[in-house]
Amino acid sequence: MLTQKQLENYCSLVLSVGVNLQKDQELLIMSPIECSYMARKLAKKAYELGAKYVRVNYQDEIIDKINFENASKETLQVVPQWFIDSKMQLVKDNACYIVLDAEDPELLANVDKDKLLAYSIARQTALKEYSSAVMRNDIRWCVVSVPTEAWAKVVLPNSNAPIDELWELIAKTMRLDEDDPVTAWKNHISTLTRRADYLNEKNFEYLRFENKKGTNLKVGLATNHKWIAAEEIAKDGVKFIANMPTEEIFTAPHKDKTNGILKSALPLVSDGNVIDEFTLWFENGKIVKYEAEKGYDSLKNLIESDDGSHYIGEVALIGKNSPVSNTGKLFYNTLFDENASCHLAIGKAYPTTVNDGDKMTKEQLLQAGLNDSIVHADFMIGTKDLKVTGIAFDGKETVIFDNGEWII
Repeated sequence: MLTQKQLENYCSLVLSVGVNLQKDQELLIMSPIECSYMARKLAKKAYELGAKYVRVNYQDEIIDKINFENASKETLQVVPQWFIDSKMQLVKDNACYIVLDAEDPELLANVDKDKLLAYSIARQTALKEYSSAVMRNDIRWCVVSVPTEAWAKVVLPNSNAPIDELWELIAKTMRLDEDDPVTAWKNHISTLTRRADYLNEKNFEYLRFENKKGTNLKVGLATNHKWIAAEEIAKDGVKFIANMPTEEIFTAPHKDKTNGILKSALPLVSDGNVIDEFTLWFENGKIVKYEAEKGYDSLKNLIESDDGSHYIGEVALIGKNSPVSNTGKLFYNTLFDENASCHLAIGKAYPTTVNDGDKMTKEQLLQAGLNDSIVHADFMIGTKDLKVTGIAFDGKETVIFDNGEWII
């Protein structure tokens, strides 16, 4: 378990650096019921920082499983209007929100996959307007994690104190072991920003990913794409960090310009199921074939969610020596695992990853090459021998990653 000082630093980081809570602003905290103690600490700290009002929505994934096992498929597809309205109210009120992400990666392994797919599609379709607002940075948000017993036991199956050990790992990835975590984060943001500035100056047309595992993929980048580092700017002009920890620099691929074969580097957890050792084949941007040694049905459900889920909407670069990777642990949680490895995302692209994208219409975004979908699922492709080459519009090539690490 963290010390009281570390827990205080954690709350300060999430509120002041993550969502960057402003005076007289409302805050929503979404928390697993097991993490109520952390939600309370965040609420108390938020008021110390000048919050107007703090709401907490607790989730119980065991109840979710019970519902999936007993409710009909038709019932699971019903998304109440009040739930949709509550999400849109956050945008209208210019509130910000924090998600404590700590799901059991194996909880829904034996749940009917048709029910999971129906529920997921219905929910994502109903919340598409809200999701678009979030991806346009209309509001500020931050996803962080707090250990739960079920999750900790999956990450550390041989530990006698899995929650305590997982807290220690999270503390390292959040730089809580530094003397001044806030300063450490500011320095980290500066490093990522310099790399993003370099890539924006280069303005590559394509990136090529290669490794000995079998990945040989050429990814076209969107027209007027923009590389974004950890820190983003919301519609209200306030900076925030959407994911903590974060080690990535990301942008939008062109929907129709990805070709080749891709081998996964780490497992992907989707709807409470683990997908591992999977392969995707791309032709003109589209996933035309896929295989998985584990979780094939879950991978199929993800890719078959809608037409846009057959394409990718994000490409992100992360060096192999990130604090997450250096823990040597697989977290079975995308928030962490995506920050240990270069990754792509199936589905919707962030409008903010093209210049002036937040002001563009849906048609203009599509014309720039941005993909649209009801899903956005990151999956890891970065191995320790990964080579990434930037290809300019004149064909000149620049190696930017070698043996899994930045060389710029």
